[in-house]
Amino acid sequence: KKLNIIKKKNFFFTFLHNDFKINGCSDTEKESVCGSDGEEIWHADFIQQMGVNTLPDFADALRFPGFYESSIAAQEACKQNLAVCIKAYKSPPEEMDPPETSIYPKNDVQLGVENSLVCHVTGFFPPPVNISWTKNNVVVTEGESLSRYRPRNDGTFHIFSSVDIVPEERDIYSCTVNHRALQGQAQTKIWETTAVSPRLGPAVFFFFFSEEIIVTL
Repeated sequence: KKLNIIKKKNFFFTFLHNDFKINGCSDTEKESVCGSDGEEIWHADFIQQMGVNTLPDFADALRFPGFYESSIAAQEACKQNLAVCIKAYKSPPEEMDPPETSIYPKNDVQLGVENSLVCHVTGFFPPPVNISWTKNNVVVTEGESLSRYRPRNDGTFHIFSSVDIVPEERDIYSCTVNHRALQGQAQTKIWETTAVSPRLGPAVFFFFFSEEIIVTL
């Protein structure tokens, strides 16, 4: 924890910040993240072999000298500790938390106007989750983006997936999430665009709804 005290005129303001650093590993995953107050400010990109500052553009630039190198060393220690723990505890069942999923548009919806749909998956442990999109029952393969796994204060994770859309009347999109804690039951959220012309006035109103569908695989 970090305590900042700022004096302004004759008043003192106290701010308490909760800093965190997470190093995680498995047979297939590597993770090294630093943050404050539940928000990520830096992570290690082990594919590009570099550290990435994830503060927003308006924030003062911070430097993290030596962080990537220490993350590499932490990964080696993590793998050794993981092997020792698996042997000592005789491969105990892994604790798992299932995800909760919601789907919503990034901006106000207008027919024929570019927008994005966001699928927010939260409260799951451990990573990873698998997220896929469909439009009118056809798998979407273009215009997708995926955020990094971000830690929550309770030790679980959340992640954002988005897809670029140009909504048309009666379009139906779905976001499907798979995670080990779901035990083969895929979690799907549906989003539909509907145009309704009111009796009074020239405006056209757009409504959407989302629902959850559980599919047993």
